[in-house]
Amino acid sequence: MKNLVVVLGSLIVAFAFNFFLVPHEILSSGISGIAILLGILTPFDTGIYNFLLNVPLLILGYFKLGRAIVVNTLVCVFSLSLFLFLLPVIAITDNMLLSTVFGGGIGGLGVGLILKFAGTSGGLDIIAIMISRVSSFSIGLLLTGMNGIIVLISGFVFDWEIALYTMLSIYITGKMIDTVFTDHVKLTMQIVTTEGQAIREELLGSIYRGITITKGYGGYTMEEKYILMMVLTRYETMHVKKIVRKHDPNAFINIYETIEVDGKFSVNN
Repeated sequence: MKNLVVVLGSLIVAFAFNFFLVPHEILSSGISGIAILLGILTPFDTGIYNFLLNVPLLILGYFKLGRAIVVNTLVCVFSLSLFLFLLPVIAITDNMLLSTVFGGGIGGLGVGLILKFAGTSGGLDIIAIMISRVSSFSIGLLLTGMNGIIVLISGFVFDWEIALYTMLSIYITGKMIDTVFTDHVKLTMQIVTTEGQAIREELLGSIYRGITITKGYGGYTMEEKYILMMVLTRYETMHVKKIVRKHDPNAFINIYETIEVDGKFSVNN
Protein backbone atom coordinates (compact mmCIF):
# COMPACT_ATOMS: atom_id res chain seq x y z
CA MET A 1 0.00 0.00 0.00
CA LYS A 2 2.78 2.42 0.96
CA ASN A 3 4.71 1.85 -2.26
CA LEU A 4 1.54 2.23 -4.32
CA VAL A 5 0.97 5.68 -2.81
CA VAL A 6 4.61 6.60 -3.51
CA VAL A 7 4.19 5.50 -7.14
CA LEU A 8 0.96 7.49 -7.40
CA GLY A 9 2.72 10.55 -5.96
CA SER A 10 5.52 10.11 -8.51
CA LEU A 11 2.96 9.95 -11.34
CA ILE A 12 1.37 13.19 -10.10
CA VAL A 13 4.77 14.92 -9.98
CA ALA A 14 5.68 13.70 -13.49
CA PHE A 15 2.32 14.94 -14.79
CA ALA A 16 2.93 18.38 -13.29
CA PHE A 17 6.40 18.54 -14.84
CA ASN A 18 5.64 17.33 -18.36
CA PHE A 19 2.28 19.06 -18.81
CA PHE A 20 2.87 22.37 -17.02
CA LEU A 21 6.51 23.19 -16.19
CA VAL A 22 8.78 21.64 -18.83
CA PRO A 23 6.89 23.01 -21.89
CA HIS A 24 7.49 26.55 -20.61
CA GLU A 25 11.09 25.92 -19.41
CA ILE A 26 10.03 26.50 -15.80
CA LEU A 27 12.20 24.57 -13.36
CA SER A 28 11.10 22.79 -10.21
CA SER A 29 12.92 22.49 -6.92
CA GLY A 30 15.74 20.08 -6.12
CA ILE A 31 17.46 17.56 -8.35
CA SER A 32 14.32 17.37 -10.50
CA GLY A 33 14.82 21.03 -11.40
CA ILE A 34 18.37 20.33 -12.55
CA ALA A 35 17.10 17.30 -14.50
CA ILE A 36 14.51 19.51 -16.24
CA LEU A 37 17.23 22.04 -17.09
CA LEU A 38 19.50 19.38 -18.61
CA GLY A 39 16.56 17.83 -20.45
CA ILE A 40 15.75 21.18 -22.05
CA LEU A 41 19.35 21.95 -23.03
CA THR A 42 20.28 18.49 -24.35
CA PRO A 43 18.59 15.81 -26.50
CA PHE A 44 18.36 13.39 -23.57
CA ASP A 45 15.17 12.85 -21.57
CA THR A 46 14.49 14.50 -18.19
CA GLY A 47 13.65 11.12 -16.66
CA ILE A 48 17.09 9.73 -17.54
CA TYR A 49 18.83 12.71 -15.95
CA ASN A 50 16.63 12.49 -12.84
CA PHE A 51 17.67 8.88 -12.30
CA LEU A 52 21.38 9.39 -13.02
CA LEU A 53 21.66 12.45 -10.76
CA ASN A 54 20.00 10.62 -7.87
CA VAL A 55 22.14 7.46 -8.00
CA PRO A 56 25.24 8.91 -6.25
CA LEU A 57 23.02 10.60 -3.65
CA LEU A 58 21.22 7.33 -2.95
CA ILE A 59 24.55 5.56 -2.45
CA LEU A 60 25.67 8.31 -0.06
CA GLY A 61 22.34 8.19 1.76
CA TYR A 62 22.61 4.43 2.20
CA PHE A 63 25.74 4.84 4.31
CA LYS A 64 24.63 7.99 6.15
CA LEU A 65 20.87 7.57 6.65
CA GLY A 66 20.37 3.82 6.66
CA ARG A 67 18.93 1.17 4.40
CA ALA A 68 15.22 1.67 5.14
CA ILE A 69 14.96 5.32 4.10
CA VAL A 70 17.04 4.74 0.95
CA VAL A 71 14.95 1.74 -0.17
CA ASN A 72 11.80 3.86 0.15
CA THR A 73 13.48 6.68 -1.75
CA LEU A 74 14.63 4.32 -4.51
CA VAL A 75 11.01 3.41 -5.26
CA CYS A 76 10.23 7.12 -5.64
CA VAL A 77 13.27 7.94 -7.77
CA PHE A 78 12.76 4.99 -10.13
CA SER A 79 9.01 5.53 -10.59
CA LEU A 80 9.37 9.30 -11.07
CA SER A 81 12.16 8.85 -13.61
CA LEU A 82 10.09 6.23 -15.46
CA PHE A 83 6.97 8.41 -15.60
CA LEU A 84 9.00 11.43 -16.75
CA PHE A 85 10.36 9.26 -19.56
CA LEU A 86 6.98 7.76 -20.57
CA LEU A 87 4.69 10.79 -20.35
CA PRO A 88 4.78 13.13 -23.35
CA VAL A 89 5.74 16.78 -22.91
CA ILE A 90 2.56 18.66 -23.80
CA ALA A 91 1.55 22.17 -22.75
CA ILE A 92 -1.99 22.10 -21.37
CA THR A 93 -2.10 25.91 -21.50
CA ASP A 94 -0.03 28.60 -23.19
CA ASN A 95 -0.40 30.86 -20.15
CA MET A 96 2.86 30.74 -18.18
CA LEU A 97 1.31 32.01 -14.96
CA LEU A 98 -1.35 29.29 -14.98
CA SER A 99 1.29 26.68 -15.80
CA THR A 100 3.45 27.91 -12.91
CA VAL A 101 0.61 27.89 -10.39
CA PHE A 102 -0.88 24.55 -11.37
CA GLY A 103 2.49 22.91 -12.05
CA GLY A 104 3.82 23.97 -8.65
CA GLY A 105 0.59 23.04 -6.83
CA ILE A 106 0.11 19.64 -8.45
CA GLY A 107 3.82 18.84 -8.09
CA GLY A 108 3.67 19.78 -4.39
CA LEU A 109 0.67 17.48 -3.93
CA GLY A 110 2.65 14.57 -5.36
CA VAL A 111 5.79 15.30 -3.33
CA GLY A 112 3.68 15.69 -0.17
CA LEU A 113 2.24 12.20 -0.67
CA ILE A 114 5.72 10.80 -1.27
CA LEU A 115 7.12 12.41 1.89
CA LYS A 116 4.17 11.20 3.94
CA PHE A 117 4.81 7.56 3.03
CA ALA A 118 8.50 7.38 2.05
CA GLY A 119 10.13 10.02 4.27
CA THR A 120 12.07 11.63 1.41
CA SER A 121 11.69 12.12 -2.33
CA GLY A 122 15.45 11.81 -2.92
CA GLY A 123 17.80 14.35 -4.44
CA LEU A 124 18.51 17.41 -2.35
CA ASP A 125 16.29 16.03 0.44
CA ILE A 126 19.01 13.49 1.23
CA ILE A 127 21.72 16.16 1.40
CA ALA A 128 19.53 18.43 3.54
CA ILE A 129 18.62 15.64 5.98
CA MET A 130 22.28 14.68 6.44
CA ILE A 131 23.36 18.28 7.07
CA SER A 132 20.45 18.99 9.44
CA ARG A 133 21.31 15.97 11.58
CA VAL A 134 24.72 17.38 12.43
CA SER A 135 23.84 21.08 12.57
CA SER A 136 21.22 23.50 13.84
CA PHE A 137 20.02 24.32 10.33
CA SER A 138 16.49 23.24 9.50
CA ILE A 139 15.85 21.15 6.41
CA GLY A 140 13.52 23.85 5.11
CA LEU A 141 16.25 26.50 5.33
CA LEU A 142 18.81 24.24 3.64
CA LEU A 143 16.44 23.36 0.80
CA THR A 144 15.56 27.03 0.33
CA GLY A 145 19.24 27.91 -0.06
CA MET A 146 19.90 25.11 -2.54
CA ASN A 147 16.76 25.91 -4.51
CA GLY A 148 17.86 29.55 -4.64
CA ILE A 149 20.87 28.39 -6.64
CA ILE A 150 18.52 26.68 -9.10
CA VAL A 151 16.60 29.94 -9.54
CA LEU A 152 19.86 31.78 -10.30
CA ILE A 153 20.84 29.14 -12.84
CA SER A 154 17.43 29.51 -14.48
CA GLY A 155 17.94 33.26 -14.76
CA PHE A 156 21.39 32.98 -16.34
CA VAL A 157 20.53 30.13 -18.72
CA PHE A 158 17.10 31.29 -19.87
CA ASP A 159 15.99 34.75 -18.74
CA TRP A 160 15.08 36.42 -15.48
CA GLU A 161 11.35 36.38 -16.17
CA ILE A 162 11.45 32.59 -16.35
CA ALA A 163 13.60 32.62 -13.18
CA LEU A 164 10.83 34.51 -11.40
CA TYR A 165 8.27 31.97 -12.60
CA THR A 166 10.59 29.22 -11.33
CA MET A 167 10.78 30.95 -7.93
CA LEU A 168 6.97 31.16 -7.80
CA SER A 169 6.66 27.50 -8.77
CA ILE A 170 9.08 26.41 -6.03
CA TYR A 171 7.24 28.54 -3.46
CA ILE A 172 3.84 27.07 -4.38
CA THR A 173 5.27 23.56 -4.34
CA GLY A 174 6.62 24.13 -0.82
CA LYS A 175 3.30 25.45 0.44
CA MET A 176 1.42 22.48 -1.01
CA ILE A 177 3.91 20.05 0.53
CA ASP A 178 3.33 21.68 3.93
CA THR A 179 -0.43 21.36 3.47
CA VAL A 180 -0.30 17.67 2.58
CA PHE A 181 2.53 16.59 4.88
CA THR A 182 2.53 18.90 7.90
CA ASP A 183 2.31 22.64 8.46
CA HIS A 184 5.29 23.02 10.75
CA VAL A 185 9.05 22.84 10.21
CA LYS A 186 9.84 21.70 13.77
CA LEU A 187 7.64 19.42 15.83
CA THR A 188 7.76 18.08 19.36
CA MET A 189 7.17 14.34 19.72
CA GLN A 190 6.25 12.62 22.98
CA ILE A 191 6.49 8.83 23.07
CA VAL A 192 4.96 6.82 25.91
CA THR A 193 6.32 3.27 25.84
CA THR A 194 7.47 0.31 27.90
CA GLU A 195 10.53 -0.11 25.63
CA GLY A 196 12.19 3.22 26.35
CA GLN A 197 15.81 2.07 26.46
CA ALA A 198 15.73 0.12 23.18
CA ILE A 199 14.00 3.00 21.39
CA ARG A 200 16.41 5.53 22.92
CA GLU A 201 19.49 3.65 21.71
CA GLU A 202 18.26 3.35 18.12
CA LEU A 203 17.06 6.95 17.96
CA LEU A 204 20.40 8.31 19.19
CA GLY A 205 22.17 6.19 16.59
CA SER A 206 20.16 7.45 13.64
CA ILE A 207 18.40 10.76 14.38
CA TYR A 208 21.08 12.72 16.27
CA ARG A 209 18.54 14.72 18.29
CA GLY A 210 18.52 15.28 22.02
CA ILE A 211 16.05 13.15 23.96
CA THR A 212 14.60 13.82 27.41
CA ILE A 213 13.35 10.73 29.25
CA THR A 214 11.08 10.62 32.28
CA LYS A 215 9.17 7.81 33.97
CA GLY A 216 5.44 7.62 34.44
CA TYR A 217 2.59 5.20 35.04
CA GLY A 218 -0.39 4.17 32.97
CA GLY A 219 -3.48 5.72 34.50
CA TYR A 220 -5.53 2.54 34.10
CA THR A 221 -2.97 -0.28 34.45
CA MET A 222 -0.46 1.55 36.70
CA GLU A 223 2.23 -0.09 34.56
CA GLU A 224 5.57 1.76 34.60
CA LYS A 225 6.31 3.49 31.30
CA TYR A 226 9.04 5.65 29.76
CA ILE A 227 8.14 9.06 28.33
CA LEU A 228 10.54 10.20 25.61
CA MET A 229 10.39 13.82 24.42
CA MET A 230 12.31 15.18 21.44
CA VAL A 231 12.14 18.02 18.89
CA LEU A 232 12.35 17.00 15.25
CA THR A 233 12.13 18.37 11.75
CA ARG A 234 9.03 17.32 9.86
CA TYR A 235 11.12 15.06 7.60
CA GLU A 236 12.25 12.95 10.55
CA THR A 237 8.86 12.10 12.08
CA MET A 238 8.15 9.17 9.76
CA HIS A 239 11.53 7.60 10.51
CA VAL A 240 11.02 7.97 14.28
CA LYS A 241 7.57 6.38 14.06
CA LYS A 242 9.04 3.34 12.30
CA ILE A 243 11.68 2.93 15.01
CA VAL A 244 9.11 3.24 17.81
CA ARG A 245 6.67 0.77 16.19
CA LYS A 246 9.52 -1.67 15.59
CA HIS A 247 10.17 -1.95 19.34
CA ASP A 248 6.70 -1.23 20.71
CA PRO A 249 3.61 -1.53 18.45
CA ASN A 250 1.42 -0.30 21.32
CA ALA A 251 3.40 2.88 22.09
CA PHE A 252 1.48 6.15 22.38
CA ILE A 253 2.88 8.95 20.18
CA ASN A 254 1.84 12.59 20.52
CA ILE A 255 3.12 15.15 17.96
CA TYR A 256 2.49 18.87 18.25
CA GLU A 257 3.74 22.20 16.91
CA THR A 258 6.96 23.74 18.22
CA ILE A 259 6.96 27.54 18.03
CA GLU A 260 10.60 28.13 18.98
CA VAL A 261 13.70 26.12 19.87
CA ASP A 262 16.23 27.76 22.21
CA GLY A 263 19.14 25.49 23.09
CA LYS A 264 20.82 22.43 21.59
CA PHE A 265 18.73 20.99 18.78
CA SER A 266 21.34 18.45 17.61
CA VAL A 267 23.32 16.24 19.99
CA ASN A 268 26.45 17.04 17.94
CA ASN A 269 26.20 20.79 18.57
